Amino acid sequence: MVMRMSLCLVLFGAVGNAASDVVVLGQGGALHGEVVKQDARNLWIDVGPTIVKIDNNDVVDVRVSDPTETGGATRESIFHTIDQTPELSIRQQAARVKPSVVLVKTPSGTGSGVIVNEEGHVVTNAHVIQGEKDLRLVIWSPREDGTLARRTIEDIEIEAVNDHLDLALLKLPSDDGEQFPWVPLEAWESIEVGQPVFAIGNPLGLEQTTSQGVVSTTQRSFDGLTYIQTDAAINPGNSGGPLFNVGGEVVGITNMGILGGEALGFAIPTRYVKDFLRNREAFSYDASNPNTGHRYHTPPPRLNAGTAAVLEATP
Repeated sequence: MVMRMSLCLVLFGAVGNAASDVVVLGQGGALHGEVVKQDARNLWIDVGPTIVKIDNNDVVDVRVSDPTETGGATRESIFHTIDQTPELSIRQQAARVKPSVVLVKTPSGTGSGVIVNEEGHVVTNAHVIQGEKDLRLVIWSPREDGTLARRTIEDIEIEAVNDHLDLALLKLPSDDGEQFPWVPLEAWESIEVGQPVFAIGNPLGLEQTTSQGVVSTTQRSFDGLTYIQTDAAINPGNSGGPLFNVGGEVVGITNMGILGGEALGFAIPTRYVKDFLRNREAFSYDASNPNTGHRYHTPPPRLNAGTAAVLEATP
């Protein structure tokens, strides 16, 4: 086994050796330290006196300490952010964040959602639950052996709906104090064109599907709002699911694609999601209000005076 060290890694500086991360190597070896970054080819780990660069072909497993469990997260409103998260391969990050992605089931169809805090608040698209009250969420809870246990939960509460942003906030029941697996929202709006991203959702009912791509543009405008455009596959059923960066942060909520187009998917940026969650009381759902959570047809275009006169004269 050959582990290559690069002098250019000194530029990273020493970030300390808390021995909280473990990189398992072939033939039973392991390195303890703090994982700095992982890309498609290599992994960098700070082992104290230096930073070691390892070829991914030599890596069997990466066990990174979860900042959501070690107090490394900052809570604002009902969501969390993390200042620094290690950049890992999409394979590694997908395995970590999958338990936070849920399947939203309604009498008229299915969609996706993401858990944003330990109490079980779930963000999804407004159009996924449009006009529906009878909701069920399917969640995947981690087992001790590393597998996921599928579970359907009923009695889902709708807390807030914003049709303009196409966002909705749901609440999982947690009477027994259950702590749900959650993921952080992007701390800083720093996504760039060309950076790798991946989506997890339930397209066409195919549960826990992961697709990857890059950010095509960060400022695609539709109806007065800007969206993240990505070539990661976004299909019906992905709606409401998270778009992640390689740090495991939610950078957007996927909500639409162009039918008949190739690799044209879109996601609502986290700046809109954060604003929705901070001001959720303004969009509180009221089941007794017929205007809450329902989308009405577009009104007919206004007729000009000439057209109106013609119509009135028509027998």
